[in-house]
Amino acid sequence: MRLPDEQLRAGHIPADLYRQIPPGTDLRRVVIVQEAPRSYTGPIVLTLVITAGSITVLLVIAFVTQIIAASIVSVLSASCGIGYTLSRSSKRKKASRALSK
Repeated sequence: MRLPDEQLRAGHIPADLYRQIPPGTDLRRVVIVQEAPRSYTGPIVLTLVITAGSITVLLVIAFVTQIIAASIVSVLSASCGIGYTLSRSSKRKKASRALSK
């Protein structure tokens, strides 16, 4: 019996609790109630649910934004003839032309 919990389960009253019992009290009728140990399952599950939910919301926002942007570009290119192209001009070509002159 090393731990106070084991002492209380065995019916022994620790000295600090013994001093708090009023004199003349029948110790056979004394009941010591302990608080249950804290469970960390709830906060951990809540943290995981919040994290998964926020990741899901961000993915949905990114997907919807991509769909909206693609639909706007397709409507504009079909109705107005407006299009967009991605061109990557490198500085090497400009520099090589300047050197050849």
